[in-house]
Amino acid sequence: MGGEGGTEEELTAQETALYDRQIRVWGVDAQKRLSKAHVLVCGVNGTTIEFCKNIVLAGVGSLSLMDDHIVTEDDLSANFLIPHDVCMQGVSSRAEACCESLKDFNPMVRVAVAIGDPSLIDEGFVDRFDIIVVSCASLKTKLFINDNCRKRSKHIAFYSVECKDSCGEIFVDLQNHSYLQKKPGGEPEQQELTYASLQEAISVPWRNLPRKTTKLYYAMRVLESYELSEGREPGETTFCDLPAVLAQRKDMCDRMSLSESQIPTALLERLLAAGKKEHPPVCAILGGILGQEVIKSISCKGDPIKNFFYYDAADGKGIMEDIPPTPVEQFA
Repeated sequence: MGGEGGTEEELTAQETALYDRQIRVWGVDAQKRLSKAHVLVCGVNGTTIEFCKNIVLAGVGSLSLMDDHIVTEDDLSANFLIPHDVCMQGVSSRAEACCESLKDFNPMVRVAVAIGDPSLIDEGFVDRFDIIVVSCASLKTKLFINDNCRKRSKHIAFYSVECKDSCGEIFVDLQNHSYLQKKPGGEPEQQELTYASLQEAISVPWRNLPRKTTKLYYAMRVLESYELSEGREPGETTFCDLPAVLAQRKDMCDRMSLSESQIPTALLERLLAAGKKEHPPVCAILGGILGQEVIKSISCKGDPIKNFFYYDAADGKGIMEDIPPTPVEQFA
């Protein structure tokens, strides 16, 4: 993580045999780092379960799931780990319903349920982890957890991920990150990256952003701002809210000197129509990319995403957005 943490402990013979193929890809030291990393996932849905599956198979040290919401039939559409009979019983939380199945993927990884509310976790609890992934949480909760990660003396990487039907967003904050980058000649070279916090990344005045900034970035900010102003949780805003959301768009574009055409009405309609619905193929793509990024972060190998990644199944494109931190200008 950012070059921190030793790798003195050797892998066991069982670990070496189990992870032989991936050790050949990223090396023994990277696998050692993985085996000592502790990951917390706040919000269990189709996207984060794809991520969990990937890092459990890769051999992360431990994985904790925090989501006390009781399983409903809606969860079955994208979360492939929830058995149908668990849904019918109506007594298990999303985290509990997925915990045992994840253990079956790799018995060498410690998978557990963390009971609690992500919006209330304290600094002592945060200190137990090296990676924190947040999904299906309000902007207020994401900012709270990201801020807690940054206040700790140890390096804690923060990720948020959201899937709205055919669209997806990943945010990455590795704070100060050191990693090895392979050069054309084959020799690795040390690189340093400094990341913006989530607050910084969403507070950059829109007029300062490049013209080619993806429309999804702006659209997600409009929805976040509307949900925050109305006290809504993600997905609770529906197509019926379109007139109010369009008014929010106009207000933000006027204040940010941005043409409303940069946030097409059709895109906002798609995001609102999605509600809490996830599209399983998009979940698999986002979960795969997020798993890859977390492995890069832990192993300190390979170019990581800086700030944002967006995916839209409408055109099949994945776009990285490096939003530069500038003095904060609030627009909530």
